[in-house]
Amino acid sequence: MPIVHVRDEESFENALRRFKRKCEKAGVLTELKKRQHFEKPSVKRKRKALQGRKKMLRKLAEERRLGLH
Repeated sequence: MPIVHVRDEESFENALRRFKRKCEKAGVLTELKKRQHFEKPSVKRKRKALQGRKKMLRKLAEERRLGLH
């Protein structure tokens, strides 16, 4: 769980904004959503494979864009 210490003369809104940013970077909300419902192992494997394919396609597109491939 991310911790944010409120600085002197800092407004609550700024501290809350920093806390939300830290939670976003730590992946707290995505982890919460993932754990909210049980996911069957077969569904998890399919999702992982799909993520891998998307990542590879993005990497290839970036290489083509830069003219490396």
